[in-house]
Amino acid sequence: MMTGSVREDGFPSSGGTEMSPEQRVPEWGGDHLADLDGDAVGADLDGDAVGVDPTELTDDDLIREMHSLHRTRLDTLRHAADSALANHLRRTAELETEYLARHPGREVDPSRLRDA
Repeated sequence: MMTGSVREDGFPSSGGTEMSPEQRVPEWGGDHLADLDGDAVGADLDGDAVGVDPTELTDDDLIREMHSLHRTRLDTLRHAADSALANHLRRTAELETEYLARHPGREVDPSRLRDA
Protein backbone atom coordinates (compact mmCIF):
# COMPACT_ATOMS: atom_id res chain seq x y z
CA MET A 1 0.00 0.00 0.00
CA MET A 2 1.43 3.37 -1.03
CA THR A 3 0.86 6.45 1.12
CA GLY A 4 1.56 10.12 0.48
CA SER A 5 4.74 11.60 1.87
CA VAL A 6 4.69 13.71 5.00
CA ARG A 7 6.56 16.99 5.24
CA GLU A 8 8.83 17.82 8.14
CA ASP A 9 6.01 19.77 9.83
CA GLY A 10 3.82 16.65 9.90
CA PHE A 11 1.37 17.70 7.18
CA PRO A 12 0.93 15.57 4.06
CA SER A 13 2.74 16.88 0.99
CA SER A 14 0.64 15.15 -1.68
CA GLY A 15 -2.19 12.77 -2.32
CA GLY A 16 -5.92 12.86 -1.64
CA THR A 17 -5.50 13.72 2.04
CA GLU A 18 -4.31 17.31 1.45
CA MET A 19 -5.69 19.72 4.00
CA SER A 20 -6.97 23.18 3.25
CA PRO A 21 -5.25 26.18 4.87
CA GLU A 22 -8.20 26.41 7.26
CA GLN A 23 -7.59 22.84 8.41
CA ARG A 24 -3.83 23.34 8.71
CA VAL A 25 -4.08 26.49 10.80
CA PRO A 26 -5.40 25.74 14.29
CA GLU A 27 -6.43 29.36 14.90
CA TRP A 28 -8.93 29.23 12.03
CA GLY A 29 -11.57 27.48 14.13
CA GLY A 30 -12.09 30.65 16.14
CA ASP A 31 -12.11 28.84 19.50
CA HIS A 32 -9.33 31.09 20.79
CA LEU A 33 -11.64 34.08 20.31
CA ALA A 34 -14.09 32.72 22.87
CA ASP A 35 -11.47 33.16 25.59
CA LEU A 36 -10.97 36.87 24.90
CA ASP A 37 -12.96 39.71 26.43
CA GLY A 38 -16.11 41.24 24.90
CA ASP A 39 -15.04 42.52 21.49
CA ALA A 40 -13.12 39.38 20.64
CA VAL A 41 -13.86 39.46 16.92
CA GLY A 42 -11.08 41.35 15.22
CA ALA A 43 -8.59 40.73 18.03
CA ASP A 44 -5.45 38.65 18.05
CA LEU A 45 -4.34 36.39 20.89
CA ASP A 46 -3.00 39.36 22.84
CA GLY A 47 -6.33 41.17 22.53
CA ASP A 48 -4.94 43.75 20.09
CA ALA A 49 -7.26 44.89 17.31
CA VAL A 50 -6.43 43.30 13.97
CA GLY A 51 -8.89 45.41 12.00
CA VAL A 52 -11.89 47.65 12.19
CA ASP A 53 -15.21 45.87 12.62
CA PRO A 54 -16.46 45.46 9.04
CA THR A 55 -19.92 46.76 10.01
CA GLU A 56 -18.30 50.11 10.87
CA LEU A 57 -16.61 50.52 7.46
CA THR A 58 -18.05 52.63 4.69
CA ASP A 59 -18.70 50.83 1.40
CA ASP A 60 -15.56 52.40 -0.11
CA ASP A 61 -13.44 51.35 2.89
CA LEU A 62 -14.88 47.83 2.80
CA ILE A 63 -13.96 47.47 -0.89
CA ARG A 64 -10.49 48.93 -0.23
CA GLU A 65 -9.87 46.46 2.62
CA MET A 66 -11.01 43.50 0.51
CA HIS A 67 -8.84 44.67 -2.40
CA SER A 68 -5.82 44.84 -0.10
CA LEU A 69 -6.41 41.33 1.26
CA HIS A 70 -6.88 39.83 -2.19
CA ARG A 71 -3.76 41.61 -3.46
CA THR A 72 -1.65 40.03 -0.70
CA ARG A 73 -3.40 36.63 -0.71
CA LEU A 74 -0.88 34.53 -2.61
CA ASP A 75 2.12 35.93 -0.77
CA THR A 76 0.43 35.31 2.59
CA LEU A 77 -0.59 31.79 1.62
CA ARG A 78 2.89 30.88 0.38
CA HIS A 79 5.19 32.65 2.81
CA ALA A 80 3.48 33.92 5.98
CA ALA A 81 3.52 32.26 9.38
CA ASP A 82 0.52 30.10 10.22
CA SER A 83 -0.80 32.74 12.64
CA ALA A 84 -0.61 35.42 9.92
CA LEU A 85 -2.42 33.12 7.49
CA ALA A 86 -5.09 32.47 10.11
CA ASN A 87 -5.58 36.22 10.59
CA HIS A 88 -5.72 36.70 6.82
CA LEU A 89 -8.35 33.97 6.42
CA ARG A 90 -10.42 35.30 9.32
CA ARG A 91 -10.30 38.88 8.10
CA THR A 92 -11.15 37.89 4.53
CA ALA A 93 -14.17 35.92 5.77
CA GLU A 94 -15.33 38.84 7.94
CA LEU A 95 -15.06 41.39 5.14
CA GLU A 96 -16.61 39.19 2.46
CA THR A 97 -19.48 38.20 4.77
CA GLU A 98 -20.18 41.88 5.42
CA TYR A 99 -20.04 42.65 1.69
CA LEU A 100 -22.55 39.88 0.93
CA ALA A 101 -24.83 41.06 3.75
CA ARG A 102 -24.85 44.58 2.26
CA HIS A 103 -25.28 43.36 -1.33
CA PRO A 104 -27.48 40.24 -1.25
CA GLY A 105 -28.75 40.94 -4.78
CA ARG A 106 -25.34 41.75 -6.19
CA GLU A 107 -25.14 41.90 -9.96
CA VAL A 108 -23.78 38.71 -11.48
CA ASP A 109 -21.90 39.09 -14.77
CA PRO A 110 -23.47 36.65 -17.25
CA SER A 111 -20.05 35.98 -18.78
CA ARG A 112 -19.01 34.49 -15.43
CA LEU A 113 -21.75 31.84 -15.53
CA ARG A 114 -21.19 28.30 -16.74
CA ASP A 115 -23.61 26.50 -18.99
CA ALA A 116 -25.70 24.10 -16.94
